Amino acid sequence: MYNGEKYHQHIGVYGVHITEDRLLCIRKNAGPYQNRYDLPGGSQEDGEGLTETLTREVLEETGHKVSKYGNNRIYDSFVKSSPEYTTHHIFALYDIQLSENEGSIPEIVEDGKNDSNGIEWVPITELNAENASPLILKVLDEVQKDKKVLEKSVFLSWEVKDNF
Repeated sequence: MYNGEKYHQHIGVYGVHITEDRLLCIRKNAGPYQNRYDLPGGSQEDGEGLTETLTREVLEETGHKVSKYGNNRIYDSFVKSSPEYTTHHIFALYDIQLSENEGSIPEIVEDGKNDSNGIEWVPITELNAENASPLILKVLDEVQKDKKVLEKSVFLSWEVKDNF
């Protein structure tokens, strides 16, 4: 419990790919970040290492294989998406490079519904708190060299969007 409300801890692994001042984003279709831009990635499956999760999730959500990864780091955010529910999202980020496109994004994957409605290369200058997930906002802090990048992010009035 977190201040008397329901509290959930979520741990995920995500890829960051920036090229020509554009960030590889997925269009999220479920959860508290639905109808916002998010990073490709997600939760580990049983027995999976962090980089195995990274490569599987990026392929599932983008249709691209990861050819290289590095610069791993970890951050966290507290996201209050309803009056009685807070998620503590702990996320590992890896810089990634992509290889060839493996085809279309699968609608259904082994671990359930694919929560990506496809990818988009979004100019960094167009990403903000109104259209992006806390993960992307942390990447923006990195890009802007914000001194508080290592501190937790707190979103006490997170809006779950009805449309993109």
